Amino acid sequence: MVDQVDVAPRASNIEYAIRDVVVPAVKLESEGHEIIRLNIGDPLAYEGLSTPIHMIEEFKKALDRQDNGYGPSYGLPILRSAIALSESKKGWNCSSDDVYVTHGVTEALQIIFASFLKKGDIVLAPGPHYPPYVAYPQMYGAKTVEYRLNPNDGWKIDLEDIKSKMNNKVKLLVLINPNNPTGNVATKKDIDALLEIANKWPKCTIIADEIYDALDFTGKLCSVASRSVKTPVLVLNGVSKVYFAPGWRVGYMALHDPLGNLNLVRDGMERLLRSRLCASTPAQYGFLAGLNGDSKWLDEHKSKIKKRLDYCLQRISEIDGLECESPGAAFYLFVKIKDPNLSKNDKNFVLDLLNEKHVLVVHGSGFSSEFGNGHFRMVCLPSIDILKEAFDRISEFLT
Repeated sequence: MVDQVDVAPRASNIEYAIRDVVVPAVKLESEGHEIIRLNIGDPLAYEGLSTPIHMIEEFKKALDRQDNGYGPSYGLPILRSAIALSESKKGWNCSSDDVYVTHGVTEALQIIFASFLKKGDIVLAPGPHYPPYVAYPQMYGAKTVEYRLNPNDGWKIDLEDIKSKMNNKVKLLVLINPNNPTGNVATKKDIDALLEIANKWPKCTIIADEIYDALDFTGKLCSVASRSVKTPVLVLNGVSKVYFAPGWRVGYMALHDPLGNLNLVRDGMERLLRSRLCASTPAQYGFLAGLNGDSKWLDEHKSKIKKRLDYCLQRISEIDGLECESPGAAFYLFVKIKDPNLSKNDKNFVLDLLNEKHVLVVHGSGFSSEFGNGHFRMVCLPSIDILKEAFDRISEFLT
């Protein structure tokens, strides 16, 4: 018998529903089945949503001139300045020293949690939410408590629920805006009300995850940092979604610290950033081209996504047993399973749909066991032809 080395709970307790459901899908594919994948928000996997050519060219030029060595730990100065200018245009005073370039937003979250959280601390995050907001805090002895997004009101923030859950242990209050997975867009009124709550707790900092900001269809999106005059805000964004380059793994965090509360935390974050060396140098040049270049291409991409989104909503409205709130942004739908016999275990629903009809979506409880259960998330990125086939299969499954 081989003695097994014990795995640390911080690893064995990690779940990432978006990719965990791929494991059975890969098995089916190995058996010769063709799977329609609607599980992951990767625009590059779908027709007509490619990375802008001018960004790719700058990435290539960096490689051609051998500019692919170690870069500064906080990011290329020219990129940090461009990001600061971009953020300042959203209504707050951001300097290049406030910007830190990371391996995507995921690494930014790891840096933030490692710098802020101690044993017993709380991260207050929306439910439903992007899975790492629950997965990572437990690594540092902290825990995530979810506040409710109202499924009967466009997944709007339940401010009373936030008030009831705020206390001195809440170190980070998360606003994912636009929200993943629901597509809800918080209004200025919502943000101001949330900040009014946070302002009463001096140890609280806001995480403003705005990775989908340029995919807003409402015209109502605004920067959280631009509304805060007291509470610190950590703005998260990057190249993956609105620049259609997820595999480049370049994101950033920008610190808005109006009263200077984060000096010690900033020092800790900088130490961690130096210890992991740097983000991809050539990819940073590609991101720089996206920030500085013409953005007309984005209008075409958004138009394609909106048409596909509207088609999905139409098909869902025609299927007995499903319903969905219309999202205000991004490219996801968070679909309600109306049949109580099916909705009571949404993961089984997703696996049965996969095994019987070879359509892959993600169970809603993977985004929140309390507030996401009885739903599934799907992306609206494939072409209309592929979406038509997917919905035909879903309709057959529910018949």
